[in-house]
Amino acid sequence: MRAALERQRKAVRKQMESLHGVREDAESGFFTTPWPVWPRPVEPLPVSRIDCDPVPAQVLAPLIARASTRHSLPPNLLERVIARESGRKPCAVSAKGALGLMQLMPATAAALGVNDPFDVTQNVEAGSRFLRELITRYAGDLSLALAAYNAGPGAVQKHGGIPPFRETRSYIRAVLPVEPLQLQPE
Repeated sequence: MRAALERQRKAVRKQMESLHGVREDAESGFFTTPWPVWPRPVEPLPVSRIDCDPVPAQVLAPLIARASTRHSLPPNLLERVIARESGRKPCAVSAKGALGLMQLMPATAAALGVNDPFDVTQNVEAGSRFLRELITRYAGDLSLALAAYNAGPGAVQKHGGIPPFRETRSYIRAVLPVEPLQLQPE
């Protein structure tokens, strides 16, 4: 657990350095609050309490384009998922512990081989791969895939379809485009 926390700290430092040119040192005043010492419990923060700038569109567009091509997903779908999940904020952490742009749960990120869930490249690649896996799993039913992305595949299985959660239903409506997507077979 200590190693995972240190990787997370390094990721935030790296992100702040790359996005804002801020370094952790006494002169900058950044990270002046000491990091919690284990075994102090770490409570996940709601996305609204995390404050970092959204990734600029010119930085995000090529990442989305690569992931879109690699996983046969429409770029606008990935853009909508990222916008809804994190507001394009790479440091986002949900109340349930989902991390980064595409809000990957730590176990999902680890299963997808992500070393640093706050690294925008790794996060977009892994989130796109996971979304493609869900679309394949649910035979192209994008509503079910999005429900599983939001609430988890276990919730979709338990409820035999889209879970009756208000947040999940709102998420699907927000992410689904007005026009049907043409998904390419994987």
